[in-house]
Amino acid sequence: MPGAVEGPRWKQAEDIRDIYDFRDVLGTGAFSEVILAEDKRTQKLVAIKCIAKKALEGKEGSMENEIAVLHKIKHPNIVALDDIYESGGHLYLIMQLVSGGELFDRIVEKGFYTERDASRLIFQVLDAVKYLHDLGIVHRDLKPENLLYYSLDEDSKIMISDFGLSKMEDPGSVLSTACGTPGYVAPEVLAQKPYSKAVDCWSIGVIAYILLCGYPPFYDENDAKLFEQILKAEYEFDSPYWDDISDSAKDFIRHLMEKDPEKRFTCEQALQHPWIAGDTALDKNIHQSVSEQIKKNFAKSKWKQAFNATAVVRHMRKLQLGHQPGGTGTDS
Repeated sequence: MPGAVEGPRWKQAEDIRDIYDFRDVLGTGAFSEVILAEDKRTQKLVAIKCIAKKALEGKEGSMENEIAVLHKIKHPNIVALDDIYESGGHLYLIMQLVSGGELFDRIVEKGFYTERDASRLIFQVLDAVKYLHDLGIVHRDLKPENLLYYSLDEDSKIMISDFGLSKMEDPGSVLSTACGTPGYVAPEVLAQKPYSKAVDCWSIGVIAYILLCGYPPFYDENDAKLFEQILKAEYEFDSPYWDDISDSAKDFIRHLMEKDPEKRFTCEQALQHPWIAGDTALDKNIHQSVSEQIKKNFAKSKWKQAFNATAVVRHMRKLQLGHQPGGTGTDS
């Protein structure tokens, strides 16, 4: 298995703990665990994804795909893969630590939040996804839970994480695997049609919609009914939640949440829209209504996520209180 991935081979280590001091478990997934660790040589804090090779049997392809994708990318708004080690029965992915917490948590914590804030966030996501698309990579699972703040700083940048479902487009081949998270998935995926990078642009439209009102454009407890709404691209800008939102923001969303992928905006087109590139995003404080809706609509789904960001924030705050040398965790 080692070396089967395009790009640099992973390193062998007798014992990973000779190199890294394991601190805290940040999260657990189906066949992996994420650990907060410190590089003994540099004192830099990192997140290590530990994967039991036994659990990978039969799933090597998807893991190799994720590693191949991560090896290829280097962008300021994408969580970086620093190194890969094989040690004993495990693979260890050494990832950049992002310690600023989840997107929704930060919006709720803010006292002041505007369309312009949402526009700046979406600009960063579009810029990073355009970079991926230029490399021929489709993320396929863009959603708010995969958007994390880099640090606890007020003006921290946003980072895209989780490339488990991402795919490199091969020339001449079409993507057809149905994957993604129900509320964010594009109509053509549900229609089981061949699809393209345009699926990511749809998801960005859904995220932009939520950032401006605090609830999702498509919702039903019943998945079949939810999919029916998405297949028809049926969504509203309901009153009173959208009354104070600019026509420019709505126009931007309509271009991304366009049912026909041929007519849907690309990242490049979206980046040129006046709501992103111009000055049409309003400065009016929409914090109260958006945060109320976020708390109401996303509290339940949040507990279902075995998500590591909250644990990181807790740990980082602890470190800041009893500051340890080299332990800020905000290295680039």
